[in-house]
Amino acid sequence: MKAGPVLFLAAPAAALALVIGGCSGGGDSSGGGDPATLAPVDAPVYVEATVRPEGSLAKNVESLTADVAGITDPGGLIVGMLESEAESSGEELDFEKEIEPWLGEKAGLFLQEYDGEDFQGYGIAIESTDAGATQDFVDKHGKEDRDGTYEGIDFKVSDDETVVGVVGGFLAIAEDKKSFEAMVDSFDGESLADLDSYTSAVDNVPDGSLADVFVDVGGLIEEAGGSVDPEAKQFLESAGIEPKEATAVAGLIPGSDQVEIDVSTNVAGESAPAGDASNLLASMPGGSFAALASAEFGKRFGEAIDSIDKNGVPGQIPPNELKKTMSAAGIDLEKISASVGDVAVFAVGNSKSNLTGAVVMETTSSKEATNTVSNIGLLLRASGTPGVTAISGKATGFSIRDPEPGRQPLVVAAKGNRIAISYGLAASAQALTAGGGSTLASNPEYKEAVAALEGTPISGFVNGPAAVALAKNLIPSDQLAEFEEARPYLDKVGYVAIGAGSSGDEATAKLIVGLAK
Repeated sequence: MKAGPVLFLAAPAAALALVIGGCSGGGDSSGGGDPATLAPVDAPVYVEATVRPEGSLAKNVESLTADVAGITDPGGLIVGMLESEAESSGEELDFEKEIEPWLGEKAGLFLQEYDGEDFQGYGIAIESTDAGATQDFVDKHGKEDRDGTYEGIDFKVSDDETVVGVVGGFLAIAEDKKSFEAMVDSFDGESLADLDSYTSAVDNVPDGSLADVFVDVGGLIEEAGGSVDPEAKQFLESAGIEPKEATAVAGLIPGSDQVEIDVSTNVAGESAPAGDASNLLASMPGGSFAALASAEFGKRFGEAIDSIDKNGVPGQIPPNELKKTMSAAGIDLEKISASVGDVAVFAVGNSKSNLTGAVVMETTSSKEATNTVSNIGLLLRASGTPGVTAISGKATGFSIRDPEPGRQPLVVAAKGNRIAISYGLAASAQALTAGGGSTLASNPEYKEAVAALEGTPISGFVNGPAAVALAKNLIPSDQLAEFEEARPYLDKVGYVAIGAGSSGDEATAKLIVGLAK
């Protein structure tokens, strides 16, 4: 292979180096406009990044790379590696002279032709502040490559069929001639940047984003063959999810001591999730290494049951038979769903021997909690589940013994307005304390996670140190060396916070990874 492709692909790699390093460089960073103007309208995945971050964004990136990796100048490090790679391929690359002077503010990448497993076709558009200097770069490092022209745009074709040219105010790099021509056609005609579905999605990304990822969920399904498994389709519809009309966008927002990912999607159609289960989450055991909560679970469960009852399950349950059959067995599914409110899940332990956890549901009253547990017991007995034994004490319920030695029983119990489905009696007791004893609300890492979400209701939490300690004890000895290599970076994680909400018909979520103090 000639050196040309290596050098051309060094340009986006160098752009990535600037992103990682927060290096703003010199000169005018204004360029050719929006890289999405070179992305075809049917591109199902598009990624756009700021390659010349400035101000607080640049400082935050620099702070993170220094704290996490101990690298004070990652941009310089990667550029040096690229220049060395070029030299080993028989070429010379001087990033400071050949790329930095024309490198603009933004770069974009699109992926095309998804077959269900992989993409066939990509294009990279790197904003340029000086089209002439960019063309000189292409001519210099593509002098041994084949020449071509499309719609008046000159391009170079390398031995591996990579195509490079200058389109408007952008350096365009494509996997092949077909993808390059699609970039030219998009720039001259209709592009992703012209679609309302794209512009409305990216408008939801908060300020301060370093990189955005746009996904046309419906487009991916169509390119993969346009079909959704019937059972999966029914499940999605029962949850109010309309994948063929859906899009999603995620923004990466670095802070001085955290990394935030904001996600927005219309995948739920007109029924975006609402509610706040943070109070229930805060009452989970303080020693939990992970906990999740979901608001209005009973409502969504009831909607799913209604849909399954109406449509049935192909080959298993005829339409309009589910509720009737369960009612004949003494189980009122509508009453159960109406009695359940929020739900949470927690896990505790630092080794395989003491790993345990529970699902905790809040109900409308203690009577409904007891009745729901009784109905679950009826369901299990009706299905012939062996080993069901009533439990005694302050809680009402039963346990299901596992015949495998060392395994703890599955416990289903109610106390007050709570129902807990637990692995082991100890987890059941923790789940049913309703906030008694040590809870996440008093956990320092949990408090930091709540504060980082800045008002977005917290719905998920991972305690970084506790999760790493468990992982070390669960990893097989023959893989421990690899884990220890990653350990210095994992130890930097203080917490992971997940927040969920809605804005109009958009479901929104935040994932924040906070650094350990």
